[in-house]
Amino acid sequence: MAKRKLGVKSNHRRAMLRGMTTFLLEKGQIETTVTRAKEVRATTEKMITLAKTSSLHNKKQALAYITKEDVVKKLFDEIAPLNEKRNGGYTRIIKKGPRRGDAAEMAIIQIIDFPKPKADKKLDKKAAKQAEKEAKKAEKEAPVEEVKTAEKKPAAKKTTAKAKKTDEKSETKPENKTQKKTEKVKEPSVEASAEKTEEQSSVEEKSE
Repeated sequence: MAKRKLGVKSNHRRAMLRGMTTFLLEKGQIETTVTRAKEVRATTEKMITLAKTSSLHNKKQALAYITKEDVVKKLFDEIAPLNEKRNGGYTRIIKKGPRRGDAAEMAIIQIIDFPKPKADKKLDKKAAKQAEKEAKKAEKEAPVEEVKTAEKKPAAKKTTAKAKKTDEKSETKPENKTQKKTEKVKEPSVEASAEKTEEQSSVEEKSE
């Protein structure tokens, strides 16, 4: 059976299929045309079958075709053990319909038994740091509000104290004025009584 040319030369076609196979083994699924998806399916299933027997020779063959060492490690450590019980048919093609523009038939090719993506530790750390910062901000803002309310309450007390002082002053001032008046009034009466007693004593002396 003749291979599909895919509208490019042999060197370009080989490089394209290597890149697409690597990306499919890395991500688990890709979107491309139906003809390219069929070619990628053939190369991908060969790599998975090769990885079922973990040997140095097979790893070297996989490294000669796959462009990333991390993907080869993932293929032998994670993907191959999940597909160990399968005898071929590791991938599936889902057709999407014609592409807008050139009306080429599009499809999604995906590996059926693919390991679930692990949560990024860096993102988890960033989220934890952000949560801590938000909590610290909330703690800082809460005491400030409490302090403000506490500051406002003594101010009200001060105003009441001032009002009381003014009331006391207003009450004491008239009393002081009245006391002074009474003292002024009392002083002349004492002097008059003293003069009267002196006059009486002088009159008695004359009469004698």
